Amino acid sequence: MKKNIRFIMLALLFVMFGISAQVVAQTHVDSLLFILHKPQSKYIFVIAHRADWRNAPENSIGAILRSIRMGVDMVEIDIKKTKDGEFVLMHDNTIDRTTTGKGAIADYTLAELKKYRLKAGHNIKTYERIPTLREILLLCKDKILVNIDGGGDYVKDISSILKETGTEKQVVIKGTYGVDRVRLDYGNEPDMMYMPIIGLSDKNANGKVLDFLEKYKPVAFELCFENEKALDNTLLDIIIKKGSRIWINTLWDNLCAGHDDELAVIDPDANWGWILMHKASMIQTDRPYELIEYLNSKGLRKLNE
Repeated sequence: MKKNIRFIMLALLFVMFGISAQVVAQTHVDSLLFILHKPQSKYIFVIAHRADWRNAPENSIGAILRSIRMGVDMVEIDIKKTKDGEFVLMHDNTIDRTTTGKGAIADYTLAELKKYRLKAGHNIKTYERIPTLREILLLCKDKILVNIDGGGDYVKDISSILKETGTEKQVVIKGTYGVDRVRLDYGNEPDMMYMPIIGLSDKNANGKVLDFLEKYKPVAFELCFENEKALDNTLLDIIIKKGSRIWINTLWDNLCAGHDDELAVIDPDANWGWILMHKASMIQTDRPYELIEYLNSKGLRKLNE
Protein backbone atom coordinates (compact mmCIF):
# COMPACT_ATOMS: atom_id res chain seq x y z
CA MET A 1 0.00 0.00 0.00
CA LYS A 2 2.77 2.44 0.96
CA LYS A 3 4.60 1.69 -2.30
CA ASN A 4 1.44 2.48 -4.28
CA ILE A 5 0.99 5.79 -2.47
CA ARG A 6 4.62 6.76 -3.13
CA PHE A 7 4.21 5.86 -6.79
CA ILE A 8 1.07 8.00 -7.12
CA MET A 9 2.77 10.96 -5.40
CA LEU A 10 5.74 10.71 -7.74
CA ALA A 11 3.46 10.50 -10.75
CA LEU A 12 1.63 13.67 -9.61
CA LEU A 13 4.93 15.48 -9.20
CA PHE A 14 5.97 14.45 -12.71
CA VAL A 15 2.71 15.86 -14.09
CA MET A 16 2.90 19.08 -12.03
CA PHE A 17 6.47 19.86 -13.07
CA GLY A 18 6.33 18.42 -16.57
CA ILE A 19 8.91 15.74 -15.86
CA SER A 20 8.72 12.53 -17.87
CA ALA A 21 9.41 9.15 -16.31
CA GLN A 22 12.04 8.60 -18.96
CA VAL A 23 14.09 11.51 -17.63
CA VAL A 24 14.35 10.08 -14.12
CA ALA A 25 14.61 6.42 -15.12
CA GLN A 26 17.90 4.85 -14.15
CA THR A 27 19.82 2.36 -16.20
CA HIS A 28 21.55 -0.66 -14.68
CA VAL A 29 24.87 1.13 -15.16
CA ASP A 30 23.55 4.13 -13.19
CA SER A 31 22.82 1.80 -10.27
CA LEU A 32 26.27 0.24 -10.50
CA LEU A 33 27.98 3.62 -10.64
CA PHE A 34 26.09 4.83 -7.58
CA ILE A 35 27.38 1.85 -5.58
CA LEU A 36 30.85 1.99 -7.18
CA HIS A 37 31.44 5.42 -5.69
CA LYS A 38 30.44 4.19 -2.21
CA PRO A 39 33.55 2.12 -1.36
CA GLN A 40 32.29 1.22 2.11
CA SER A 41 29.20 -0.55 0.72
CA LYS A 42 28.93 -4.33 1.10
CA TYR A 43 28.35 -4.95 -2.60
CA ILE A 44 31.14 -6.89 -4.32
CA PHE A 45 31.77 -6.16 -7.99
CA VAL A 46 32.53 -9.09 -10.29
CA ILE A 47 34.77 -8.35 -13.26
CA ALA A 48 34.99 -10.93 -16.05
CA HIS A 49 38.55 -11.19 -17.40
CA ARG A 50 38.41 -10.86 -21.20
CA ALA A 51 34.66 -11.40 -20.66
CA ASP A 52 33.20 -14.93 -20.51
CA TRP A 53 36.02 -16.48 -22.51
CA ARG A 54 35.34 -20.03 -21.35
CA ASN A 55 32.12 -20.08 -23.34
CA ALA A 56 32.96 -17.74 -26.24
CA PRO A 57 36.13 -16.28 -27.83
CA GLU A 58 37.96 -13.91 -25.49
CA ASN A 59 37.35 -10.19 -26.09
CA SER A 60 34.41 -11.01 -28.36
CA ILE A 61 30.84 -9.76 -28.72
CA GLY A 62 29.56 -13.19 -27.69
CA ALA A 63 31.71 -13.28 -24.54
CA ILE A 64 30.45 -9.84 -23.51
CA LEU A 65 26.80 -10.66 -24.22
CA ARG A 66 27.12 -13.77 -22.06
CA SER A 67 28.66 -11.67 -19.27
CA ILE A 68 25.76 -9.22 -19.40
CA ARG A 69 23.20 -12.02 -19.25
CA MET A 70 25.10 -13.65 -16.37
CA GLY A 71 24.88 -10.50 -14.25
CA VAL A 72 28.57 -9.59 -14.34
CA ASP A 73 29.17 -5.97 -13.25
CA MET A 74 32.17 -5.20 -15.45
CA VAL A 75 34.02 -6.75 -18.37
CA GLU A 76 37.77 -6.37 -18.71
CA ILE A 77 38.87 -5.90 -22.32
CA ASP A 78 42.18 -5.37 -24.09
CA ILE A 79 42.73 -3.01 -27.01
CA LYS A 80 45.27 -2.68 -29.79
CA LYS A 81 45.70 -0.13 -32.59
CA THR A 82 45.48 -1.11 -36.27
CA LYS A 83 47.55 0.12 -39.17
CA ASP A 84 44.85 2.65 -40.09
CA GLY A 85 44.43 3.95 -36.51
CA GLU A 86 41.36 1.99 -35.43
CA PHE A 87 41.09 0.31 -32.03
CA VAL A 88 40.14 -3.35 -31.86
CA LEU A 89 39.76 -5.81 -29.02
CA MET A 90 42.79 -8.05 -28.79
CA HIS A 91 45.08 -9.05 -25.94
CA ASP A 92 48.16 -10.06 -27.93
CA ASN A 93 50.16 -7.91 -30.32
CA THR A 94 49.51 -10.53 -33.01
CA ILE A 95 46.37 -12.31 -34.16
CA ASP A 96 48.07 -15.74 -34.23
CA ARG A 97 46.63 -17.24 -31.04
CA THR A 98 43.04 -16.03 -31.15
CA THR A 99 42.11 -15.86 -34.85
CA THR A 100 42.39 -17.79 -38.10
CA GLY A 101 45.03 -15.32 -39.30
CA LYS A 102 48.69 -14.60 -38.63
CA GLY A 103 50.74 -11.47 -38.07
CA ALA A 104 50.92 -8.26 -36.09
CA ILE A 105 47.81 -6.15 -35.60
CA ALA A 106 49.81 -3.02 -36.40
CA ASP A 107 50.43 -4.40 -39.90
CA TYR A 108 46.72 -4.78 -40.72
CA THR A 109 43.95 -2.31 -41.52
CA LEU A 110 40.60 -2.82 -39.82
CA ALA A 111 39.03 -4.07 -43.05
CA GLU A 112 41.78 -6.64 -43.43
CA LEU A 113 41.38 -7.85 -39.85
CA LYS A 114 37.62 -8.25 -40.27
CA LYS A 115 38.26 -11.04 -42.80
CA TYR A 116 39.49 -13.38 -40.08
CA ARG A 117 37.41 -15.37 -37.61
CA LEU A 118 37.95 -15.51 -33.89
CA LYS A 119 38.84 -18.83 -32.32
CA ALA A 120 37.34 -20.17 -29.12
CA GLY A 121 39.47 -21.32 -26.21
CA HIS A 122 39.62 -24.87 -27.57
CA ASN A 123 41.20 -23.52 -30.79
CA ILE A 124 38.09 -24.02 -32.94
CA LYS A 125 37.15 -21.21 -35.30
CA THR A 126 33.84 -19.46 -34.70
CA TYR A 127 31.70 -17.17 -36.80
CA GLU A 128 32.73 -14.14 -34.78
CA ARG A 129 34.98 -11.39 -36.13
CA ILE A 130 37.38 -9.10 -34.31
CA PRO A 131 35.25 -6.31 -32.78
CA THR A 132 36.19 -2.65 -32.65
CA LEU A 133 36.26 -0.70 -29.41
CA ARG A 134 33.40 1.43 -30.73
CA GLU A 135 31.23 -1.65 -31.39
CA ILE A 136 31.86 -3.00 -27.91
CA LEU A 137 31.17 0.29 -26.13
CA LEU A 138 27.84 0.63 -27.93
CA LEU A 139 27.01 -2.95 -26.96
CA CYS A 140 27.86 -2.26 -23.30
CA LYS A 141 26.22 1.16 -23.06
CA ASP A 142 23.89 1.37 -20.04
CA LYS A 143 24.21 -2.41 -19.48
CA ILE A 144 27.62 -3.15 -17.96
CA LEU A 145 30.76 -1.35 -16.82
CA VAL A 146 33.93 -1.67 -18.89
CA ASN A 147 37.55 -1.90 -17.82
CA ILE A 148 40.06 -1.16 -20.59
CA ASP A 149 43.37 -2.82 -19.82
CA GLY A 150 46.24 -0.96 -21.43
CA GLY A 151 43.92 1.96 -22.12
CA GLY A 152 46.27 4.26 -20.26
CA ASP A 153 48.56 4.18 -23.27
CA TYR A 154 45.83 5.64 -25.48
CA VAL A 155 43.87 8.04 -23.28
CA LYS A 156 43.92 10.93 -25.74
CA ASP A 157 43.17 8.65 -28.69
CA ILE A 158 40.18 6.83 -27.24
CA SER A 159 38.55 9.69 -25.31
CA SER A 160 36.76 10.79 -28.48
CA ILE A 161 35.34 7.27 -28.94
CA LEU A 162 34.08 7.25 -25.35
CA LYS A 163 32.39 10.61 -25.84
CA GLU A 164 30.96 9.66 -29.23
CA THR A 165 29.38 6.51 -27.74
CA GLY A 166 28.31 8.27 -24.54
CA THR A 167 30.14 5.75 -22.36
CA GLU A 168 32.87 7.83 -20.71
CA LYS A 169 31.23 7.57 -17.27
CA GLN A 170 31.02 3.78 -17.32
CA VAL A 171 34.60 3.02 -18.39
CA VAL A 172 37.54 2.44 -16.05
CA ILE A 173 40.97 2.71 -17.64
CA LYS A 174 43.93 1.20 -15.85
CA GLY A 175 47.69 1.35 -16.16
CA THR A 176 51.01 1.59 -14.36
CA TYR A 177 51.78 5.28 -14.83
CA GLY A 178 52.57 7.51 -11.85
CA VAL A 179 50.09 10.05 -10.57
CA ASP A 180 51.70 13.07 -12.27
CA ARG A 181 51.46 11.44 -15.72
CA VAL A 182 47.85 10.46 -15.04
CA ARG A 183 46.90 13.98 -13.95
CA LEU A 184 48.49 15.34 -17.11
CA ASP A 185 46.63 12.91 -19.39
CA TYR A 186 43.29 13.13 -17.59
CA GLY A 187 43.27 16.83 -16.79
CA ASN A 188 40.66 17.60 -19.46
CA GLU A 189 38.74 14.33 -19.04
CA PRO A 190 36.93 14.69 -15.68
CA ASP A 191 34.40 11.93 -16.41
CA MET A 192 36.97 9.24 -17.19
CA MET A 193 37.86 6.91 -14.32
CA TYR A 194 41.43 5.73 -13.84
CA MET A 195 42.74 2.85 -11.73
CA PRO A 196 46.46 2.41 -10.98
CA ILE A 197 47.96 -1.08 -11.03
CA ILE A 198 50.20 -1.46 -7.97
CA GLY A 199 52.58 -4.39 -7.58
CA LEU A 200 53.04 -4.77 -3.84
CA SER A 201 56.48 -6.34 -4.27
CA ASP A 202 57.68 -2.87 -5.30
CA LYS A 203 59.40 -1.26 -2.32
CA ASN A 204 57.77 2.05 -3.28
CA ALA A 205 54.27 0.56 -3.54
CA ASN A 206 52.86 2.21 -0.41
CA GLY A 207 54.29 5.56 -1.43
CA LYS A 208 52.67 5.29 -4.87
CA VAL A 209 49.29 4.53 -3.32
CA LEU A 210 49.51 7.43 -0.87
CA ASP A 211 50.65 9.75 -3.66
CA PHE A 212 47.57 8.86 -5.73
CA LEU A 213 45.25 9.28 -2.74
CA GLU A 214 46.65 12.75 -2.07
CA LYS A 215 46.66 14.04 -5.64
CA TYR A 216 44.01 12.11 -7.59
CA LYS A 217 41.83 9.65 -5.58
CA PRO A 218 41.27 6.87 -8.12
CA VAL A 219 38.05 4.88 -8.22
CA ALA A 220 40.08 1.82 -7.13
CA PHE A 221 43.56 0.37 -6.78
CA GLU A 222 44.42 -2.90 -8.49
CA LEU A 223 46.74 -4.61 -6.00
CA CYS A 224 48.91 -7.52 -7.16
CA PHE A 225 50.87 -9.65 -4.69
CA GLU A 226 52.68 -12.99 -4.66
CA ASN A 227 52.53 -13.65 -0.91
CA GLU A 228 50.04 -12.95 1.84
CA LYS A 229 52.46 -10.82 3.90
CA ALA A 230 52.58 -8.24 1.12
CA LEU A 231 49.06 -7.07 1.98
CA ASP A 232 49.26 -4.27 4.53
CA ASN A 233 45.94 -4.03 6.37
CA THR A 234 46.71 -0.48 7.48
CA LEU A 235 47.16 0.56 3.86
CA LEU A 236 43.93 -1.20 2.86
CA ASP A 237 42.03 0.74 5.55
CA ILE A 238 43.51 4.04 4.36
CA ILE A 239 42.49 3.31 0.76
CA ILE A 240 38.88 2.65 1.75
CA LYS A 241 38.72 5.57 4.18
CA LYS A 242 39.97 7.92 1.45
CA GLY A 243 37.14 6.82 -0.87
CA SER A 244 38.77 4.31 -3.23
CA ARG A 245 38.04 0.62 -3.70
CA ILE A 246 40.36 -2.39 -3.54
CA TRP A 247 40.52 -4.54 -6.67
CA ILE A 248 42.14 -7.98 -6.48
CA ASN A 249 42.70 -10.40 -9.36
CA THR A 250 42.08 -14.11 -8.75
CA LEU A 251 43.11 -15.14 -12.27
CA TRP A 252 46.28 -16.96 -11.30
CA ASP A 253 48.33 -17.62 -8.20
CA ASN A 254 51.04 -14.95 -8.38
CA LEU A 255 48.47 -12.15 -8.49
CA CYS A 256 46.73 -13.12 -5.24
CA ALA A 257 49.16 -15.14 -3.11
CA GLY A 258 47.81 -18.44 -4.41
CA HIS A 259 44.12 -17.76 -3.71
CA ASP A 260 43.21 -18.14 -7.38
CA ASP A 261 40.03 -19.14 -9.20
CA GLU A 262 40.88 -22.78 -9.75
CA LEU A 263 41.45 -23.34 -6.04
CA ALA A 264 38.41 -21.23 -5.23
CA VAL A 265 36.14 -23.47 -7.29
CA ILE A 266 37.22 -26.36 -5.04
CA ASP A 267 37.26 -24.42 -1.74
CA PRO A 268 35.66 -20.97 -2.15
CA ASP A 269 35.80 -19.93 1.51
CA ALA A 270 39.56 -20.54 1.76
CA ASN A 271 40.25 -18.57 -1.40
CA TRP A 272 37.57 -16.10 -2.50
CA GLY A 273 36.66 -15.87 1.19
CA TRP A 274 40.25 -14.96 2.02
CA ILE A 275 40.17 -12.24 -0.66
CA LEU A 276 36.99 -10.81 0.88
CA MET A 277 38.55 -10.86 4.37
CA HIS A 278 41.27 -8.64 2.96
CA LYS A 279 38.74 -6.00 1.97
CA ALA A 280 38.53 -6.50 -1.79
CA SER A 281 35.27 -5.11 -3.14
CA MET A 282 36.16 -5.66 -6.80
CA ILE A 283 37.31 -9.10 -7.95
CA GLN A 284 38.52 -9.85 -11.46
CA THR A 285 37.97 -13.51 -12.27
CA ASP A 286 38.12 -16.18 -14.95
CA ARG A 287 35.20 -17.91 -13.21
CA PRO A 288 32.50 -15.23 -13.15
CA TYR A 289 29.51 -17.57 -12.90
CA GLU A 290 30.92 -19.47 -9.93
CA LEU A 291 32.04 -16.27 -8.18
CA ILE A 292 28.60 -14.68 -8.57
CA GLU A 293 26.99 -17.81 -7.12
CA TYR A 294 29.37 -17.72 -4.16
CA LEU A 295 28.81 -14.02 -3.46
CA ASN A 296 25.03 -14.48 -3.73
CA SER A 297 25.25 -17.19 -1.09
CA LYS A 298 26.94 -14.65 1.20
CA GLY A 299 24.42 -11.89 0.52
CA LEU A 300 27.04 -9.65 -1.09
CA ARG A 301 25.29 -8.91 -4.39
CA LYS A 302 22.37 -6.73 -3.31
CA LEU A 303 22.51 -3.46 -5.25
CA ASN A 304 19.76 -1.82 -3.19
CA GLU A 305 21.52 -2.20 0.16
